[in-house]
Amino acid sequence: MTGLDPLWLVLAGIGGGLAGSIAGLASLVSYPALLAVGLPPVTANVTNTVALVFSSAGSIWGSRPELAGQRHRARHLAGYAMGGGICGGLLLLATPSAAFALIVPWMIGLASLAILIRRDPARIPPPVGRRPSWPLTIGVFLVGVYGGYFGAAAGVILLALLLLSTAEPLARSNALKNLLLGLANGVAAVAFVAFGTVRWSAAVPLAVGFLVGGRIGPVVVRRVPSGPLRGVIACAGIGLAVHLGWDAYR
Repeated sequence: MTGLDPLWLVLAGIGGGLAGSIAGLASLVSYPALLAVGLPPVTANVTNTVALVFSSAGSIWGSRPELAGQRHRARHLAGYAMGGGICGGLLLLATPSAAFALIVPWMIGLASLAILIRRDPARIPPPVGRRPSWPLTIGVFLVGVYGGYFGAAAGVILLALLLLSTAEPLARSNALKNLLLGLANGVAAVAFVAFGTVRWSAAVPLAVGFLVGGRIGPVVVRRVPSGPLRGVIACAGIGLAVHLGWDAYR
């Protein structure tokens, strides 16, 4: 870390926080920025996950109006998201990511296409009582594992899952996505702080930018029409899937 590197990381954090809170693509901006300032890949992944906690904090702060009335759903899903994040973080510390990297592009690509699907709310089965359905619950746990382990576009996958499984509009699904993914990232970050190698000189400026960008993102989602925004999220996710697929299969 020399010269203007901390400033570039703050700017990358703002861009990543916006991309994360709007589309779940924070790492598309922040991870390459960490590599560009000289961090090795594993250290960059660990440092990025720790800093992402502040993107989630800013997103949750800005999403309070959309989170209103979702307390019971969030409370039920939170434990599964956190459990998945713990499992994913420990899995990353214990195993190589080479094999998993071959699957990731397909997951991101399919989730990006799923965001474009508009289901009729009347055809979505209502939850039993106040609890979300078991498919949604299991899906949230698996996305938590993925988010703690790899992280790239986990928000796109979770947003697609929420849009397909609930009758909530984009803004409210995005707010719940920010909360659940923030919890999953948070517990994975605790594991990384305890057992991994965090480059704090890079994590701190990135976290500052994440907090600012994460706070602004929900305002954008609230004001932009959902149709075009779905298209932007899907295109960005597909672009990332193609990029990761090229790196994995070439």
